[in-house]
Amino acid sequence: MSERRHLGLQVSTWAVIGFLHIPILIVFLYAFTTESSAFTFPPPGFTLDWFGVAWNNGDVRDAMWLSMRVAATATAIALVMGSMAAAAVWRRRFFGREAVSLFIVLPIALPGIVTGIALRSAISIGGIPFSFWTIVIGHATFAVAIAYNNVVARMRRTSTSLLEASADLGANGWQTFRHVLLPQIRPALIAGGMLAFALSFDEIIVTTFTAGNQQTLPIWMFSSLVRPRQRPITNVVALAVVAITFIPIVLATRLTRGSEGQA
Repeated sequence: MSERRHLGLQVSTWAVIGFLHIPILIVFLYAFTTESSAFTFPPPGFTLDWFGVAWNNGDVRDAMWLSMRVAATATAIALVMGSMAAAAVWRRRFFGREAVSLFIVLPIALPGIVTGIALRSAISIGGIPFSFWTIVIGHATFAVAIAYNNVVARMRRTSTSLLEASADLGANGWQTFRHVLLPQIRPALIAGGMLAFALSFDEIIVTTFTAGNQQTLPIWMFSSLVRPRQRPITNVVALAVVAITFIPIVLATRLTRGSEGQA
């Protein structure tokens, strides 16, 4: 590859990274501005006061606590259901097996507004009051797909001879799962759980249709954008959301890469 083409690829790569992340950096910049309503560039000064204001805001704390509980519960449900579905698809051959895989991952491919409308209609028809659990159900629809994808991919790289050897040595089903299969799929479970938590924590479209009067952190941020004096606090909260979701995504990426290397 010529030096000029190599340089062109590097410039293109950095241009794409800038296109993706410069808007986020602007949000971070205005989290420290001394202005309370009008944003000028460059900012007239920098302060950490908005972090204290955001921390002392009861609505922000309540919304963050609700988002944490929803994400943790939806992730736990997704890991159990996704792992059970992955085990069934991996170990058993039955009519429609490929269709089952397709229907499990389909919710994450559908537009969020379609999923939200469908869930709201189903919840209304069922007479279920909108609450914490309706948000969890909405988030679990796409979190299950993430957990399933990670676990079934890892299971397909696991030799069934390990399970057969365990059975030949007298282990029962639980012992085989605990001592043979679980260590094999543990990185996929952790990676899938982290990704599901991160996506659930900052999800807003499906939440809008399933939350009722509940206010998660993304919904609080969206409603605060129309109030100019809330914007610096909103930028601080956005910075916190990025920090909370960035760490699980990086760890999940590293775990997935590590498990691929071991396969």
